[in-house]
Amino acid sequence: MTDTLSVQRLLPEWADQDGILLTWPHRHGAWAPMLAEVETVFLAIAREVTARERVLIACFDPDHQKQITTALTGAGIDLRRCTLVVAPSNDTWARDHGPITVARRGTPVLLDFAFNGWGGKYPYDLDNRVTATLYDAHAFGASSRESIDLVLEGGAIDTDGAGTLLTTASCMLSGTRNGAPTAQEIEVQFARRFGIERCLWLHHGRLAGDDTDGHVDTLARFCNRDTIAYAACDDPQDEHYRSLRAMRDELLAMRTSDGRPYRLVGLPLPSAIRNRAGVRLPATHANFLIINDAVLVPTYRGRTDALALERLQDCFPDREIVGIDCVPLIQQFGSLHCVTMQLPRGVLGDN
Repeated sequence: MTDTLSVQRLLPEWADQDGILLTWPHRHGAWAPMLAEVETVFLAIAREVTARERVLIACFDPDHQKQITTALTGAGIDLRRCTLVVAPSNDTWARDHGPITVARRGTPVLLDFAFNGWGGKYPYDLDNRVTATLYDAHAFGASSRESIDLVLEGGAIDTDGAGTLLTTASCMLSGTRNGAPTAQEIEVQFARRFGIERCLWLHHGRLAGDDTDGHVDTLARFCNRDTIAYAACDDPQDEHYRSLRAMRDELLAMRTSDGRPYRLVGLPLPSAIRNRAGVRLPATHANFLIINDAVLVPTYRGRTDALALERLQDCFPDREIVGIDCVPLIQQFGSLHCVTMQLPRGVLGDN
């Protein structure tokens, strides 16, 4: 390990957690036409999280806060495990507007990167302030926060917690976030902010309907330092077949920090799910969330659900694998991991 990594490092998702951040859907955003339906997904996530840790919920306003409290109570969720804070948002994708936590000399620090609506595709003024608003409300206990003038979404990166980061060129090198930087410039930022020693770049694998320019958390994920689960397509007639095969070949060529091939676990790509306009939605089982003692996995009421759960159980033998129906979530082009952000041990303190 380098001195940089020993001083500061990006924590892997499987590190012990205090809780999960949820930015609850509201009538002022894109979820308004199907608010009740999507709230069932958030309640399912909150139920599983609060059985093991805490949940921090960003509410749009005081009335919304009361409505969420009523919904949580009605669902039998332990309110003692829930902290509700007013922090207005444009949308619900906490993975991308929430804080990214690093351990600095063993102490958690919240890095508040800029968010610009995935390259200016959607309104983002409120989302870009959610973390700061929560921090000002003392939602993060005694944790410190640093505002960083670099556009970075949590869904764009994944780490093994030991100096290696996995990301996609289509997202991180896009011209709509940070002025079309070079890979070397981004790697300098990763080293400085996260203590990253190695960056593994994917150049293939974007899913139909994806509006993030190819977030890695829809494609390939570290399960531990030696294992990567990835979205796999075995149907030559599927529009994703060639791209995901090319991505698999990239993963096969990658090596661990000590020179060994990664153990690769293919998660079957769900059958096509389309919205009312006929647009294929980016359904993927790779958008799972690791929490204390469990892994929450998005399911889509299809034939691939059971196999994805089985394969992830093999990746996480010491954690319970829990399926969460995410068909409502995928209607807005995101899934389970996209609406959550883990808060590692020490972030919430005694809150």
